[in-house]
Amino acid sequence: MDTATPPGSARLTFRDATDADAPALVALIESAYRGDSSRTGWTTEADLLEGQRTDEEGVRAVINAPAGRLLAVERDGGLIACCQLEHRGDAAYFGMFAVRPDSQGGGLGKVIIAAAERTARESWGVAEMHMTVISAREDLIAWYERRGYRRTGQFTPFPYGDERFGIPQRDDLAFELLVKNIEAL
Repeated sequence: MDTATPPGSARLTFRDATDADAPALVALIESAYRGDSSRTGWTTEADLLEGQRTDEEGVRAVINAPAGRLLAVERDGGLIACCQLEHRGDAAYFGMFAVRPDSQGGGLGKVIIAAAERTARESWGVAEMHMTVISAREDLIAWYERRGYRRTGQFTPFPYGDERFGIPQRDDLAFELLVKNIEAL
């Protein structure tokens, strides 16, 4: 699937990720959220969490999930972003969203999330898109709110003690559910 992109940028290609993409996807996701490289973009979680964000096993589980797909987004043949879509009844779940840090801030994220919403609606006929965001990420939540997502006030605890999700740097982390009606898009 091709889609329009922000002015001045090359065309994007969206495709379903494969198992062979797992190492590159892990590197992309880690670069967007963890460590010093993530600080060149604005989506970093480096001050909240250390350690890994995901691993190849976790990425392959998303790729091979029967009710979902992991979209790989390429520009000029190079991987620049990804996002997870999972069919959950009347809604789709949006997750594992990452944009290369040096490609952030130019409108690419808006294009990708709009394409993901369209894909979920067209593929599964869902009325809503759901996602969870670490509640301490006020700047990221505000970005999603500008895209039409609303805070629900529903929280789930952060999995403290499970280093597969990182090593928390504070003790007040939780995930908040954000929801958007995508039926009329």
